[in-house]
Amino acid sequence: MPMLPRPTVFIETYGCQMNVSDSELMLGKLAAAGYDAVDAPDGADVILLNTCAIRDHAEQRVIGRLGELKRHMKPDSVMGVTGCMAQRLGPRLLESAKHVSLVIGPDGYRSLPSLLDGARQGQRVSATTFDLEEHYEDFTPRRFDKVKAWIPVQRGCDYKCTYCIVPTTRGSERSRKLSDVVRETAQVVSEGMTEVVLLGQTVNSYFDGTHDFADLLRAVGTVPGIRRLRYTSPHPNDFSDRVIAAMAETPTVCEHVHLPMQSGSTRTLKRMRRRYTREGFMECVARLRAAIPSIVLTTDIIVGFPGETDEDFEETLSACREIGFMDAFTFKFSAREGTPATRMPESETVSDAVSGERLQRLVDTVRARTRDMNLGLLGTRHEILIEKPARRGDLLQGRTRDFRTILVGGDTSLIGTYMTVEITGTTGHTFTGAPVAARAALPMAG
Repeated sequence: MPMLPRPTVFIETYGCQMNVSDSELMLGKLAAAGYDAVDAPDGADVILLNTCAIRDHAEQRVIGRLGELKRHMKPDSVMGVTGCMAQRLGPRLLESAKHVSLVIGPDGYRSLPSLLDGARQGQRVSATTFDLEEHYEDFTPRRFDKVKAWIPVQRGCDYKCTYCIVPTTRGSERSRKLSDVVRETAQVVSEGMTEVVLLGQTVNSYFDGTHDFADLLRAVGTVPGIRRLRYTSPHPNDFSDRVIAAMAETPTVCEHVHLPMQSGSTRTLKRMRRRYTREGFMECVARLRAAIPSIVLTTDIIVGFPGETDEDFEETLSACREIGFMDAFTFKFSAREGTPATRMPESETVSDAVSGERLQRLVDTVRARTRDMNLGLLGTRHEILIEKPARRGDLLQGRTRDFRTILVGGDTSLIGTYMTVEITGTTGHTFTGAPVAARAALPMAG
C-alpha cells in the first residue's frame, strides 16, 4: 500500500529575532509530527504567519498579507496566525479573517500539531493562554541559518515601558536554566555553527534562580568550538559590574552592544518609564567603553512620543552626537492599544508631520556621524565571518566582530568560514573589502 504524502507547512516570519527563533521551534515541532517545510505558500497544506505587534505598521502589513496569501490556499489548506499579534488580538482575528483557522500565542506552540489536526477537520481555535514555565526545552529547532544560532535564554518582560506591548503579548519575564542554554550551545557547535546570539526582551536581566547574565556569558562563551558570542537586546539598567567584567574577560564575547536609548531627554525617558535618565544612560556607555575600549554601539530611538517638545528632541540629537552610535533603528511613535501611552492627554500628541520631520533629522544626524567613522576605517584589517550571498552581484556578505557589514568577492563555499579582509571602500552602512592573502599575492605595481 503506497504511503500517503507528508503534509507541508510554510511559515512566514515578521518582527524580531525572537520571532525567528520561535519559527524555528515551530518548524522543528512540526517536522517531528510528520510535516515537511516548504519555501513557498503555493499549495501548502498549512500556512502560518508568525507575527509582530510592536508597531501598528507591522500589524497592518500582516493583515494585508493574510489577504494576499488567501489566493495560495487549496480548498483544504489551513491558515494560522501565531506570535505577538495573535496573542494581542486573539479571537478577533478569527472574526475579521474568515479563512484563518488558528490563532496561537507565543506560549502555545507545544499544542501546534494537535491544533492543526483539529483545524484540518474544520475547527477554528484561539490559543493565547500564558504559560510562565514554558521554554520549549524538549523541542529541536529547525534552524534557518546555518552560520549562527539564535538561542532564547529569557521570555517575557517585567519593565512595562509605557509605549510597549511586549508585556501584554509575551507575559512576565522568566529565564531558562543555564545548563539548558549550555546544552543547546554545545548542540549547535556539533552542527557546525561557531556564532551564537543569546535572545531575551531584556536579556542582561537574565536570572535563573542561581545564575545571572555574567555567569551565562562566561559559561556559553567557553563552550568548546564557540568563536563569537552576541546577545540582544539588553536594558541599560542591567549592566552590572559583573556583567561588564564578564564581557571584557570572555574572549568570545563580541565588541558590539545594541543598547536601546529610545530618547536622549530625561523628561521623555521618565514619561516612557524607561527607569534611567539621560545621565544614567551616558554613564552606562562610559562604563562599557572603559572596560572594552573597542566596543561599538547601536541603538533604538523613538521620536514623537506624546509630549515630546522641540527641546526634548534636540537632547536626543545631542546625545547621538556625543555617543557616536554606529547605527540606529529609528521609529516614529506608534500607539499600541492597551499601553499606558494611549491614555496620555490628546493635547500631548505629536503630529505625524512633526514626527516625520524629526525622524528625518535624526536619521541624517546618525548617518553623518556614521559616514565620518566609516571613512576612518578605510585600509584597516578585520576578521569577518562569511554569512550569506550579498544582494549585490556575486559578492558575499560577512560581519566583523563589532557588527560591521563587509562585502567581499568569493564562492558560496566560503559561507560559514572566517576570513581576514582589508576595507577598500564604504557606501554608508556597508563596506567593501578584499582578502588580505589575495591582495598580498598580487604583483606589485611597476
